[in-house]
Amino acid sequence: MSNGLLTVFSEIANQYELVNHVLTFGLDIPWRKKASQIAAADGGTLWLEVCSGTGEMAVNLQRLAGPEARIVLTDFSFPMISRARSKSELRKASVSLADSSGLPFSENTFDLVVISFATRNITGNRVRLMKFLREFYRVLKPGGRFINLETSQPKSTPIRLASHLYTTKVVKTLGRLISGSRTGYAYLSYSVTRFFDADELSKILHEVGFSKVDYKTMTFGVVAVHKAVK
Repeated sequence: MSNGLLTVFSEIANQYELVNHVLTFGLDIPWRKKASQIAAADGGTLWLEVCSGTGEMAVNLQRLAGPEARIVLTDFSFPMISRARSKSELRKASVSLADSSGLPFSENTFDLVVISFATRNITGNRVRLMKFLREFYRVLKPGGRFINLETSQPKSTPIRLASHLYTTKVVKTLGRLISGSRTGYAYLSYSVTRFFDADELSKILHEVGFSKVDYKTMTFGVVAVHKAVK
């Protein structure tokens, strides 16, 4: 990821969870809970969350992990990953400072790779996104699952337009006021409205090499959970 994004996420780390809860009216909490249930359903002993931020998704995964499962967290922002490390729920998890474009793990290592609300931050460029997704594919074991929780584009035109209006007008301003970052939520409003819809992201996952690609939308399609298998 770029140095610009690294600066942005370092700036907003302290207020990141609060801003997310406020801007989504608390819906990000059940969104993560549902995605973690889908992720954990097929078990496995070694789970990886990339771009884990402050560890909210990892906490959900830890609650669902069996006694044999080990969770590994990575993020490229030290302030973000430090907040994750400080959470008592994640005391058994391994935490690593790493960029998702070059993960410090051997191929065929993990039963599960999860990313939540970070895919669109990686890039909105199709070719570049495929490069990152291939890295996630690389570290998965054959038969391993990839779970992607991300904002999406509602199929209903009125809902999509309303969602984009809220994102560009309210999210940008309110996010800046709460977080104190002028750039962080300006970027968020930009990336949300331009990210791929759920069907297009499914096609990209197939092109990378994943099989059994499926997704579930939530809240009128503003969010989607994709599941894919190596």
